Amino acid sequence: MNQAVPSKLPHIGTTIFTVMSALAAECGAINLSQGFPDFGTDEHLAALAYAYMKKGMNQYAPMPGIMPLRERIAAKTEALYGYSPHPETEITITSGATEALYAAIAAFVTQGDEVIVLEPCYDSYMPAIELNGGKVIGVPLIAPHFELNRVALAAAITPCTRAIIINSPHNPTGAIMSQADMLWLENLLSNTDIILISDEVYEHIIFAGTHESVLKYPRLAERSVVISSFGKTFHITGWKVGYAIAPAPLMREFRKVHQFLTFSTATPLQYAIAEYLQQPERYLEVSSFYKQKRDTFCQLMQATRFSLMPCKGTYFQLANYSAISSEPDTTFAIWLTKEIGVATVPVSVFYRLPKQEHFLRFCFAKTDETLERAVERLAKL
Repeated sequence: MNQAVPSKLPHIGTTIFTVMSALAAECGAINLSQGFPDFGTDEHLAALAYAYMKKGMNQYAPMPGIMPLRERIAAKTEALYGYSPHPETEITITSGATEALYAAIAAFVTQGDEVIVLEPCYDSYMPAIELNGGKVIGVPLIAPHFELNRVALAAAITPCTRAIIINSPHNPTGAIMSQADMLWLENLLSNTDIILISDEVYEHIIFAGTHESVLKYPRLAERSVVISSFGKTFHITGWKVGYAIAPAPLMREFRKVHQFLTFSTATPLQYAIAEYLQQPERYLEVSSFYKQKRDTFCQLMQATRFSLMPCKGTYFQLANYSAISSEPDTTFAIWLTKEIGVATVPVSVFYRLPKQEHFLRFCFAKTDETLERAVERLAKL
């Protein structure tokens, strides 16, 4: 070809997670940027996956996912949130939460529709909206604690608003939505046709109170697609197994996209997780596990000049570096990787229009040894 190929995403390059992880590898830096653990999963879960491979469970799974896993998810959801989705018509297994997010957006957003996102936000939301002809409407959370800005959110709704995307516990800030937030949102959306897409992948990593799932609130649940992931819960991000829960009319549309996006998710992994879920303590104990990680990291970081923000959930910790540098966060993050040997993620990249608040995101889903080595370097600043 003699001419450039037109881009559908002309303002978007390689995701920041790929960039920072590649830079960390190139510089030999300790990688606290991309959100994955540097420790293994439970050996029993890994053994279950291998056992199901040996049993011959290696062909296509049903498009919506294997029934045993959908039934386990239904039971877990009812036990935790008092909501009982029908396994046949209201639960779909996806190839990670990112696929579920894309399928939900593609199913309901058409040319010219407005979709409200709460910024900073996970980086897949906005490209998916734009690829499907939608218009991103950003509503900033209120820094430094990144609380819901109710006045701004209410003002952002127009007759063109098709959907709102929320995320709690929140990546990248670690903030959580409260019961009062959810009740307010329930009232805000009453008498509208707005669809709520709720990203709840960190539902089992919460340190303050309980997770306020959309599914606890009937008037929200009836208009929502709720998305979660086993990758974050069981330290298996590379398995890419997530799921979506929605009322049957919404799920029918969701599956129309899902079937052409990935069709189905790895069969032996689904069977392994279905069996593993028979013991609820395996996901109920995850919060205490990561709380210890968070507390260890925060204690270590007291030896540095970073100022830590409250972290109520997820395995990410935001830190303000204003006492160290006035450089833009992307510049400082690259310098920190190259010169100090610790890779992080600059928070400005989670906004539609980069916003400078001098925050970096650290992932503390690492061994204590990794965290100690990283903070030893950071303490030299």
